[in-house]
Amino acid sequence: MKTVACVVDHGFAPFEFGVACEAFGLDRSDDGVPNFDFRIVTPDPGLVRSKIGFSIHVEHDLSFAYEADLVVFCPMPRQYWSSVDPRLIDLARAAVARDAWVMSVCSGSFVLGAAGVLDGRRATTHWMYAHTLAAMYPRIQVDPDVLFVQDGRIITSAGTAAGIDACLHLLRIELGAEMANRIAKRMVVPPQRDGGQAQYIDRPIPVEASGSLAAVADWAVQNIRDDLSVDLLAGRAHMSSRTFARRFKSEFGATPASWLTRQRVIQAQRMLERTDYGLERIAVECGFGSAAVLRQNFTRVLGTTPTAYRARFACAVDEAVSQGEWMLRDERMPLPA
Repeated sequence: MKTVACVVDHGFAPFEFGVACEAFGLDRSDDGVPNFDFRIVTPDPGLVRSKIGFSIHVEHDLSFAYEADLVVFCPMPRQYWSSVDPRLIDLARAAVARDAWVMSVCSGSFVLGAAGVLDGRRATTHWMYAHTLAAMYPRIQVDPDVLFVQDGRIITSAGTAAGIDACLHLLRIELGAEMANRIAKRMVVPPQRDGGQAQYIDRPIPVEASGSLAAVADWAVQNIRDDLSVDLLAGRAHMSSRTFARRFKSEFGATPASWLTRQRVIQAQRMLERTDYGLERIAVECGFGSAAVLRQNFTRVLGTTPTAYRARFACAVDEAVSQGEWMLRDERMPLPA
């Protein structure tokens, strides 16, 4: 992936637009991150109004987007959902037809819905709009409870900050976990969040922050190679297993088992990139126990094998980082307070 087109039109959302610019448009060569040829495009070049009263001057029409490796569709106002500009529809169809990466942020999914490229696919959008997307386009399998969905080479994200998650997900696929983590560090965000939109839908603010399971989750990450059963984690939290599982799902948006698997895959990604350890050793260090179990979970989560991942993303180990210590430092996901 070398070229990125960010599509905006009148009424665009500044934050989501800024997310695409931050993720793909900044020069991070000082951090060893390759730059993209990033351009902002619009159907009618000139002043393009945002939804909060200011305008930006966009120089490029949609021509560049027809050749770009990634086309990002920013959110569009509700009044345009049922009357999407035909030029944007044509662009979305052409991008999917030539197997480019296509991403929508928040209500940008309505452009893809209008283009028909989400028919028969899983997709998401902001939880407030999910029922509308599903009603307008019943052939889309709308999932309102996730931060983003990748179906083939189409990525749809939920609202606002979920666009960051989607961008980092794609950067992780294209550049590897190490580069994605460097970008996340510069953006001061976790490299990979677990959970989904269900965490944010009509939930009262917890009265007692002391009840958080963050300390238990933090301990689990530091001891990821051990056999971490729900009973063991529940004991550390001084809860019954059933109560712990329910509370954990409520707080992290994922079951303890699913969350642990994701953390172990993250650790395996970094080890595959930064060490020459064999799969058996990586499996033990990450808590999978055997190479067969590692392969099964790695492939299920990332859609590629550990061997193929290493062939693409392996890099030299930093002399400043001693073997074994890096696993639980930069990679560890910041946890909710």
